[in-house]
Amino acid sequence: MNIEIDSGSGFCFGVTTAIRKAEEELQQGGSLYCLGDIVHNGRECERLRQLGLVTVEHSNLSTMKDTKMLLRAHGEPPQTYSTAKKQNIRLIDATCPVVLNLQRRIKADYDSDPQHKRQIVIYGKPGHAEVIGLVGQTEGNAIVIENINDVKRLDFNKDIQLYSQTTKSLEGFRSIVSYIEEHIQKPAEFHYFDTICRQVANRIPNIRAFAAKHDLILFVCGKKSSNGKVLFGECLAVNKNSYLIDNPTEIDPQWFKGIESVGICGATSTPKWLMEDCRDSIANLVGE
Repeated sequence: MNIEIDSGSGFCFGVTTAIRKAEEELQQGGSLYCLGDIVHNGRECERLRQLGLVTVEHSNLSTMKDTKMLLRAHGEPPQTYSTAKKQNIRLIDATCPVVLNLQRRIKADYDSDPQHKRQIVIYGKPGHAEVIGLVGQTEGNAIVIENINDVKRLDFNKDIQLYSQTTKSLEGFRSIVSYIEEHIQKPAEFHYFDTICRQVANRIPNIRAFAAKHDLILFVCGKKSSNGKVLFGECLAVNKNSYLIDNPTEIDPQWFKGIESVGICGATSTPKWLMEDCRDSIANLVGE
């Protein structure tokens, strides 16, 4: 049986940087806290927990003092920074540069309209960590939309400024742009900014090609990964014999009967070592 790991899968630049910063800080000793899961992958979070990384939630911030805390790649709203300063928490900021640049753009846009007559709209997943950070740049006034039904809530008689969560679907963004263009009422103006990370967006055509060339696909990712759900959907669209798993224990030996070629791939939050563990597990199951 041929078992191939997709060379284009695995951590994106932002996640790689955040994990490297965490490992460097942990090597120096002392306590290191992370605000939320550093990555949406339970196995990687557990590996770092064993090295000493402690995950806390926003509700814990007000009770913490005089410590150090890592901000993950997703980014944070301004309130997090002000609370940390008040509590004398030293921040190790691992916000992805692409996300940080987007935050600055949205804040500049919001601040340039003191009366806030424009609608600042973010195409993203409500409640997602990155989206919370983006909405925070507008004092909570940005409108989050996830699909065409959400778009219908907009006021097409008012100016619209559209941005996107960095990991959303390029196809979905374009369909929303088209809908707004068709419904905007002059003299209201519509401007859109394609802020989708190309390192993530480019994985879609690549992963479709990868999925198409194998008899069976194992897509490895954490259950919380939004990016993983999108990419797995792309695999399934071209190869119905695709399975989403969190770790090697979920692999079913029955899947491989009559299979000659297996492709293993994952999300931007999936560590290479976990895909390699899945490869080794398959090899053991089929006696390779």
